[in-house]
Amino acid sequence: MSAARSVRDDRHRSRVAALQLLYQREVGGAVGTELDEAVDRYWVENPAPEGRQVFATGLFRGAIEARDRIDPLIESSADNWRLSRMAVVDRTILRLAVYELLAGVTPPAVVIDEAVELAKTFSGDQSARFVNGVLDAVKRALEKQSDRPELEAQSPKPKA
Repeated sequence: MSAARSVRDDRHRSRVAALQLLYQREVGGAVGTELDEAVDRYWVENPAPEGRQVFATGLFRGAIEARDRIDPLIESSADNWRLSRMAVVDRTILRLAVYELLAGVTPPAVVIDEAVELAKTFSGDQSARFVNGVLDAVKRALEKQSDRPELEAQSPKPKA
């Protein structure tokens, strides 16, 4: 396996872990120290290399911290869909991907492709199309905003 493919696979596995952590938080509602304990417990039950843990945990925490900016972007990009009506898995995938789009570290095409793959794996073909459409609309909205310099400074910095 090439080094580039190995990095891609590791990043994909990190996104799977971040998705699982976000889903667990969404369903369980953990906050504060409970959240820290849930993350620690996840890595005990799902051992992974330190780099994967750092990247996944950074995505997880970043998506939680940027939720006030993420959720309005999703709702405005999902025609006729409120967040509360979306399947939990789809909503969680969208939040994770939108955080990555906002962080601006990973190319948007890669973020969207990864989110579609997560939807295919954890939700289904209909969800994959839905996630793709919403993220494409979010990407266009962010591109429009980046034309305005005052908004660029508000983008979150990546955690990992």
